Amino acid sequence: MRLFAAVLPPADVISELAAEVAELKKLPGADRLRWTGPPGWHFTLAFYGEVDDTVVPELSERLERAAHRGAPFPLALRGGGQFGHGRALWAGAEGDLEALRRLADRSEAAARRAGVDMGAHRRYTPHLTVARSRDAVDVRPHLDLLARFTGSTWTVGELALVRSSLPVSGVPGEQPRYEAVARLPLGASG
Repeated sequence: MRLFAAVLPPADVISELAAEVAELKKLPGADRLRWTGPPGWHFTLAFYGEVDDTVVPELSERLERAAHRGAPFPLALRGGGQFGHGRALWAGAEGDLEALRRLADRSEAAARRAGVDMGAHRRYTPHLTVARSRDAVDVRPHLDLLARFTGSTWTVGELALVRSSLPVSGVPGEQPRYEAVARLPLGASG
């Protein structure tokens, strides 16, 4: 299974972002970007890639322990940025970013302990990808608009283990499909 750990924003926050993305799509150069859709909007904490089915139970158990070690925390979508000169355009976050980083680090550590090859550790940058491009694109107008965006604050109460299924139809613009295979509550279990 192709898996990753993530924080999934609630429906009302996704709706706010959808309204903002609708405005971003009206800007010059928007047609050069491949826009992601609400079903794919999430904060990836750790990307695991293809994980053998035999490893998934231990990974899930270790992620559950990692989730229990952290308390629920406030988060909101705020601003944005880019990676690779417009190759990825993303919405940023505000709130308890340190708690989000700790959850990302714990999600990575859980995978390493379960035997998932995670490669070299990289410092976590909170981001929710809204568009991609194969080529460098000038996204400055998009960044200017995103800089003024702030969504509603919500309480992150769970860590999700998400399965990603890549498109197979060959239809241009088809998006990966995402399915939460486990939702693990934050904080000590009662």
